[in-house]
Amino acid sequence: MYLIEMGKTIMNFKKAFGVAAATMMSAAALTGCATAKTSSTAGNKSSDNTIRIGVNLELSGSVASYGQQEKKGVVLAAQEINKKGVKIGGKTYKVKLYISDNKSSTSTAASVAAQMANSDKIVAQVGPAATAYATASIANLTKAGVPMVGPSATASEFTQTKSGQTQKYAFRACFIDPFQGKKAADFMYNTLKKKSVAILADNSTDYGTGLTKSFTKEFKKLGGKVVTTQYFQSGDKDFNSTLTTIKGKKPDALYLPGYYTEIGLILKQAREMGLNVPVVGSDGMGSPKLAQIAGKKNATNVYYTTHFSIKSKEPEVVKFLKIYKAKYGEEPATFSSLAYDSVYMIVDAAKKEGEVSSSAIQKGLASLKNFKGVTGKITMDSKHNPQKSVVVEQMTNGKINKAYTVK
Repeated sequence: MYLIEMGKTIMNFKKAFGVAAATMMSAAALTGCATAKTSSTAGNKSSDNTIRIGVNLELSGSVASYGQQEKKGVVLAAQEINKKGVKIGGKTYKVKLYISDNKSSTSTAASVAAQMANSDKIVAQVGPAATAYATASIANLTKAGVPMVGPSATASEFTQTKSGQTQKYAFRACFIDPFQGKKAADFMYNTLKKKSVAILADNSTDYGTGLTKSFTKEFKKLGGKVVTTQYFQSGDKDFNSTLTTIKGKKPDALYLPGYYTEIGLILKQAREMGLNVPVVGSDGMGSPKLAQIAGKKNATNVYYTTHFSIKSKEPEVVKFLKIYKAKYGEEPATFSSLAYDSVYMIVDAAKKEGEVSSSAIQKGLASLKNFKGVTGKITMDSKHNPQKSVVVEQMTNGKINKAYTVK
């Protein structure tokens, strides 16, 4: 059995209107109200044989699909670790999770982080899933001296201060957006052999605009042509006018950096008007709900950059697929795998440093090298970004039928 303790309650803050992720998602949610205290950066240390990990996720609200998927990965990792426990500094430890719902809100994410760091005395935090909410929790964790691993916070600025310094306590399990955008361009030009592309991107988030910038730069560098770049806002529903403009440009393919909520509708409307060219997107499309929104038939000739594929034959992935399906009766999504790796990264950091404390885990994460996760072999760089390969998954009739690795 894995150990889970319900966190103390917090205020119900207003839902955030915009999101930024990934992007490149038995427990209790927080409800009610509480005020968190500020502490120094001394960090927390285990006083018993438990590794107290806070799990700050979007379990409700605008990007709940990501948080719910990541929760499954976190819980599974804890369950696996706790079967035998883990030897650290001569003692056997088990993971204790404090799972809380940040409601897809920046203010709630920040409050959850403070609550768990100061009252629940966690030694590390997993989440939030989306960059905006993960970033909002950094300040309170830094005050408390508690490190965090953002499973899917892909915006490049996440681990950097405004002055360009590395955030001491912020780490991630995913690759960053500039890298993802560059590899998408590489795949579009060299694998799909498409030389002209139209871009339709989410400009309400740094996620969409950042991917557009890196993709455009690399695609042009390779010799490709961007025939038009159009934008939409998070929450938009009708894309027919913009898609008609794009269709008139006769692109070989589309690049759609954004989230499944809007991209699913774009796919549906594009296919319905006969715009059937290949579509390449980003890890924000990595949700089972994409095909539900678009319609299975419309989710064909679709590709997206991601961190993990169920088509992989790597031993770590094969094992993960087996235990995940046994527990949940379904195949894991990318966000589940990233969160699963995040827990193991924290435990591995403590194990290598020989101590279960926030300071030891921070040090261990900063020096993480050749960590074998289900999302690839990870080595942390000086900016707390993991160096790893990119996977591109192909969808046909709403199902993933092939995977490519772009190194």
